Amino acid sequence: MALSASTTLPYSVQTVTDVFTDEAFLKHTSEHVGGELKSLTVDGDTSAAFTLTAVRTLPTTRLPDFARKFVGETITVTQTENWAAPLPDGSREAKVTMKVSGAPVTVDAVQRLVAEGTSTRVDLEGNVTSSIPFMGAKIADAAEPFIGKALNVQAAQAKSWLENR
Repeated sequence: MALSASTTLPYSVQTVTDVFTDEAFLKHTSEHVGGELKSLTVDGDTSAAFTLTAVRTLPTTRLPDFARKFVGETITVTQTENWAAPLPDGSREAKVTMKVSGAPVTVDAVQRLVAEGTSTRVDLEGNVTSSIPFMGAKIADAAEPFIGKALNVQAAQAKSWLENR
């Protein structure tokens, strides 16, 4: 299933990058949706190319009942982001992979932070797949809006987080 989401934040790309990689912020956003940040590693300097790996547990209360039967009350999601170094204008992109423990659901996406003057447009495009025979497409279809909403929650929380600092 195709995944596409976009939003704009009134901050520089580096400021958005700093928030998206801040452990306290990632813990806050995980808790905001009823989950828990289990671990976070950032390999490299965020002003250059780096890799972020976050492991979270998340509730499945917003998934359809048929999907919850496969995964239970919570899921553990491992998100790996391989960020390229910034372009001359500050824009950058990351290859994002999300794997759900105990469920054959994978997200492969590209997240772009696009410099637009003093603002940053956050774009996410990718695919949600599931390898369950016969039910895979239905599960991927159910997971796709969940992933798209996650970007919007992250962006809204980033804006609020920065406004209250």
